[in-house]
Amino acid sequence: MYNRGHQGIFKHIDFILWDLLCLELAYLLAFWVRHGLSSPYASHTYRNMALFLTLMDVVVIAMYGTLKNVLKRGYYKEFSVTVKHTVILLVSGIVYLFLLRESQNFSRTVLLLTGIIYMPVTWLVRVVWKQLLCRHLRFSVGRSLLIVTKESGINEVVENLRNHNYEGYRISGIAIIDNDWVGRKIDDIPVVADRSSVFAYVSKNWVDEVFLDLTPSDPATEEMYTRFHDMGVVTHMKLVLHLNLTGTKQFVESFGNYTVMTTTINAATPRQLIIKKLMDLCGGLIGCLFTGVLALILGPIIYIKSPGPIFFTQKRVGKNGKIFKIYKFRSMYLDAEQRKAELMAQNKSKDGFMFKVEYDPRIIGCERRPDGTVKKGIGNFIRDWSLDEFPQFFNVLKGDMSLVGTRPPTLDEWEKYDEHHRKRLSTKPGLTGMWQVSGRSQITDFEEVVRLDTKYISEWNPGLDIKILLKTVVTVFTKKGAM
Repeated sequence: MYNRGHQGIFKHIDFILWDLLCLELAYLLAFWVRHGLSSPYASHTYRNMALFLTLMDVVVIAMYGTLKNVLKRGYYKEFSVTVKHTVILLVSGIVYLFLLRESQNFSRTVLLLTGIIYMPVTWLVRVVWKQLLCRHLRFSVGRSLLIVTKESGINEVVENLRNHNYEGYRISGIAIIDNDWVGRKIDDIPVVADRSSVFAYVSKNWVDEVFLDLTPSDPATEEMYTRFHDMGVVTHMKLVLHLNLTGTKQFVESFGNYTVMTTTINAATPRQLIIKKLMDLCGGLIGCLFTGVLALILGPIIYIKSPGPIFFTQKRVGKNGKIFKIYKFRSMYLDAEQRKAELMAQNKSKDGFMFKVEYDPRIIGCERRPDGTVKKGIGNFIRDWSLDEFPQFFNVLKGDMSLVGTRPPTLDEWEKYDEHHRKRLSTKPGLTGMWQVSGRSQITDFEEVVRLDTKYISEWNPGLDIKILLKTVVTVFTKKGAM
């Protein structure tokens, strides 16, 4: 899922903090000019106004987008936006005084001087800070970008993107489609693929986004654009070309010094991302508390039934191929991974993209009786009630996972993926998701899993996450296996 305009509020925390600092400094200096060297915060009226202006500063930034594209703005544009920002703040302060009838106890000169001081100071700070950031972004490690181009244009596009890297991309590689340059380097950037291998490279490596430096008339353009779309990769094309791709978001935006057509399964606004981040933070903290309580109860039982660690860690594949360690309460014997190969013949998912068996002897306490029935143990109880998933709230707090998303595959499952399967990992993996609440134990067709995950990504909004979380709780307590 694409954060349209990476210059969202998370990228602007530093600007917000500097802005708030400039505002408080201006307010303090204005008070000193009017009332002398004393503290404005000693007065109830002046203290409340300081708090109000601070809150309004954040509101103006969020509601009016005064930091949108801040790194791309020139001196004049920055000044005009700063004037607008200051006027809104002053008008809000006047309305505040009028509504609360505090104007007689508060000097309007202080409010006016605050604006007069704040405007040039914050403009100067923004200009200086932008210059420092632009230098830093050249060496930052941000979202990985693959450049797809031809031999004739490679030097120009590399120089352009490096000099106008406002989004802080990390150029991870170059694919030259009209010559075999694999193994060479262009300005210290490795050439990692040619036309025949570029899709395999993107499918198996951690690539967040692709930039197509191709013309609409090039025979390779439509194939590249379409196949990257099928893989769920955010794709930017230098020249605007509208392709009729269903289930996508397409929009024109600036990319480096180019105008591009960007296509993605879905695009999240900064406000939506803030909501999702807050949900993950709150849910992760609460979940970790429950995990601690469960560890005190389940830990001794797991250890008695199967001596060894009570937590299980495994490498999983996350968003755009990023490898991370997932945490679980151990519900299987220590040799479970080694014994998995012996049970592959019983796998209900015949394509091998998932692993599901009716009777799994690797689960702690699970045994088959002489009459053929299965005796369940503590491991089954942990799995049936999804208690093994609780340690993944630590993954949520770490940022590896989200509360709601797509389930991360194991490394061996990932190796079997076709190109279009990659689409389900174009968003951050989650504790639960759409296919989990649609009957996890009944779904054995991996293509159906991909369809449901793609549906989640393309239709995502905060309300959908809340709906899935509620369904997850209901599914767990009706013993349908939610997570």
